[in-house]
Amino acid sequence: MTKIGYLTFIGLSALHFQCAEPSREVQETAYRLQWTPQQPPTQASLRGLSVVDTSVVWASGSQGTYLRTIDGGVTWQAGQVPGADTIDFRDIAAFDTETAYVLSAGNPALIYKTMDGGDTWWLQYKNTTPGIFFDAFAFWDENHGIAMSDPVDGRFVLIRTGDGGEHWEQIPAESTPGAVEGEAGFAGSGTGVVVQDRQLTWFATGGQTSRVFRSADGGVSWQEADTPVLQSKASAGIFSMAFADSLHGVAVGGDYLRPGANEKNACFTVDGGITWQLSETPPAGYRSGVAYAPSLQWYVSVGTNGSDYSVDGGKNWSAADTIGYHAIQFAKEAATGWATGGNGKVVKINLLKQSSN
Repeated sequence: MTKIGYLTFIGLSALHFQCAEPSREVQETAYRLQWTPQQPPTQASLRGLSVVDTSVVWASGSQGTYLRTIDGGVTWQAGQVPGADTIDFRDIAAFDTETAYVLSAGNPALIYKTMDGGDTWWLQYKNTTPGIFFDAFAFWDENHGIAMSDPVDGRFVLIRTGDGGEHWEQIPAESTPGAVEGEAGFAGSGTGVVVQDRQLTWFATGGQTSRVFRSADGGVSWQEADTPVLQSKASAGIFSMAFADSLHGVAVGGDYLRPGANEKNACFTVDGGITWQLSETPPAGYRSGVAYAPSLQWYVSVGTNGSDYSVDGGKNWSAADTIGYHAIQFAKEAATGWATGGNGKVVKINLLKQSSN
């Protein structure tokens, strides 16, 4: 596993370019995925991704990098958070053209926030505790969020904010889930932590065991669920989750050291994560990211050897493409999404209706 004040922005650059769920058979013949490569001005590895809407998208990655488009990918801006050029920002959460948070992986654990489109960045949180390694964070709204770290002293570390990051408070250890030896999270795409509504929270693990932890009260109390996803290896487990609503969701992963292996790499839930069932037809390999496309009620997953989609809630998956990506997310109210990967890779995704000819 791979594991205050305002700062002045540097290194900005820009480059121009360019109902009820139908049956599985009907959806597969009626729609297709269109992948349109972008050319952002960076070669960073991009694992953080936040799609605000069809026009505004933020991404983050290695070497303190962040990206932003406010015109649907016609132009991109790339920059580095000052003083963070050695930091890998594995997760990002954005809310508009101006406001975004980034979360680092590794030690020290850092959270920065910008409120002016990246011109300045405020260091909100820093933790140098031995063993600290944040995998992901998620926000119910611009002010309320939660972040999860690998275990320290046998318990997962969880922090919350209720005031837009002015304060991040650690949930008391006695209230957080305990980890078995060799269990941790993955900072593969920033989607190992998911939230819904105003209180629901899930986070996923891997390694010695693959579990999903669920809280219905914003992280105050937790219940655990075993999953059938591959486990018992440090490189295997759940890497990403996505939920259509408070009951229906999917989890994907596998073994990142075996990108083409599709053994026990996806599962789904219909009861809010209390129980999980193995997918009958799995994705075509290890998958680090999965997203829900609400306009068609599809799930789309990505990994280093390609992508897949499911039209039946994660029970069955069909191959979509063979190009590798790390993260994926769709706009909430449109059939448009984005995926990011290594070497500055960004692609725009559209769900298009097939021609009747």
